Amino acid sequence: MTATTSTAVSAETVDERHPETVTSATGAGDTMERVTSHPEYELQAPTSDLRIRALDPLPAPVDMLAELPLGTARGDLVTQSRREIRDVLAGDDDRLLVIVGPCSVHDPEAALDYAHRLAAVAKDLSEDLAIVMRVYFEKPRTTVGWKGLINDPDLDGTHDVNRGLHLAREVLLGVLDAGVPAATEFLEPTSPQYIADAVSWGAIGARNVESQVHRQLASGLSMPVGFKNATDGDIQIAVDGCITAASEHTFFGTDGAGRAAAVETAGNPDCHIILRGGRSGPNYGPDDVASALRVAASSGLGGAVEHGLVIDASHGNSGKDHVRQAEVVREVATRIAEGEAGITGLMMESFIVAGAQAPAPRGLVYGQSVTDKCIDWDTTAELLGELAESVRARRAL
Repeated sequence: MTATTSTAVSAETVDERHPETVTSATGAGDTMERVTSHPEYELQAPTSDLRIRALDPLPAPVDMLAELPLGTARGDLVTQSRREIRDVLAGDDDRLLVIVGPCSVHDPEAALDYAHRLAAVAKDLSEDLAIVMRVYFEKPRTTVGWKGLINDPDLDGTHDVNRGLHLAREVLLGVLDAGVPAATEFLEPTSPQYIADAVSWGAIGARNVESQVHRQLASGLSMPVGFKNATDGDIQIAVDGCITAASEHTFFGTDGAGRAAAVETAGNPDCHIILRGGRSGPNYGPDDVASALRVAASSGLGGAVEHGLVIDASHGNSGKDHVRQAEVVREVATRIAEGEAGITGLMMESFIVAGAQAPAPRGLVYGQSVTDKCIDWDTTAELLGELAESVRARRAL
């Protein structure tokens, strides 16, 4: 079906003046209009979309990329940073990969403020740390809640996805202009068409690590991708995700013009595991790392899968306590300084102001997370310096 305006189906009637227009009264009492090139087909299919309230057309990805182009300089930064991340994960670069930034982006201005602060520190510590900014626009929810900037950019339940996609791309380009590569979690299988060209590292979260859709998606992404252990702490599921993503796949997707397409991928050899803790507790200790590396080695894939172990200092490893998160980072830094070789990266949730606040359309504290609690900027800068010192100490052993 080719739709050109909003659409929903239930108790349909035809406008006699415009027979190509189908008006639907939904179960919720709303009325919507659909314009389709096949109205006669729609009238023959009253069993479809009975619970769909609206289908709001989005711009074709290629149109948005033309409107907000990546450009040569930003593209060079993405290409170079992807290569550096790949080398760190494969053990060919002895720096520590550090993925740091807000739990989620809700305020573009504050996100870019943070990016400029991070850029200065990243430049100073570039000999020891490969720093990538966490720029997350999509939030998986255990039940319900704010789903991120793309889904609801105004934080008011209006779900202006078109505006959200534009804002997300603008933020990514701004982060790159600051000189910092970007990391994000891919949640919706269509959103990468709008933003993936500007992303240097991707994540598949704990709630989606076993999803065939997300594993297939990762197989076609052009950057290294981290698979988190499952919410129950299972490591094998993350390794299985890496194995699956390294393989070729064919699946349903969309092309740059927004058309439905059968997507054929070559497989992504640059996937790795992330230890984020689980319901049973933290899993960032030395024994946990050694065990995870053994499971990863059993994949037989080598490269990033076997060597690229990243510890997430937040989530289950800190109980989502930002004070405890800083303690976890310092514990890991001490172990690196003492020569523990299995840790190739670290993730931190950090913003300008410590803690978190409830999402709301107005009255928010500038630079404070609206999802998970984050470490403040001053503490972040201190921790990054300590991590750089730990890498230098490990080199000297």
